Amino acid sequence: MSTRIATLNPETTRGKAKELFNAVQKKLGFIPNLIKVFGNSPATLQTYLSLGELTASGNFTNKFREQLALSIAEENDCNYCLSAHTAIGKMNGLSEEEIEASRKSEATDKKQQAGLQFAQSVTKNRGKVSAEELKAVKEAGYTDEDILEIVLNVVSNTLTNYVNHIADTEIDFPKVEAGKFLITE
Repeated sequence: MSTRIATLNPETTRGKAKELFNAVQKKLGFIPNLIKVFGNSPATLQTYLSLGELTASGNFTNKFREQLALSIAEENDCNYCLSAHTAIGKMNGLSEEEIEASRKSEATDKKQQAGLQFAQSVTKNRGKVSAEELKAVKEAGYTDEDILEIVLNVVSNTLTNYVNHIADTEIDFPKVEAGKFLITE
């Protein structure tokens, strides 16, 4: 539920939002609260779902996209998305250690770490990255296509982060909080 923007009831929702809810239900087996909030604007919900399909069709694995989502959600202080992507990340093979490292934009693989750090900087600096940061991500092995896909992932995840902030969406996954880590060094 959301206290600031309505969390729609899929049982009583009609029209395009209902169609989109049914598609999500079929794909996931349930309708997350974020989707129920997005349903207030079928155009926004459809855009979000389309962005998800587009990011999935890109060069990155599901696992790396989840790592990006965790890095972006941590930077944007979005507890809903941290909770959701922790659960989804585990389903995509991320260990607890990889999840926490991703939230810190760290990885044992140097190329993945460069991609996470670039995504974090794009998020933090609203796209205004330095020439040095761009050079570093390219030197780590990312192509121009990959860099633009990182930006696509930032945009897609920032959309959900911002909607959750505005709506104060009730978390319907095991709760994870920004800035709170289980594993300490």
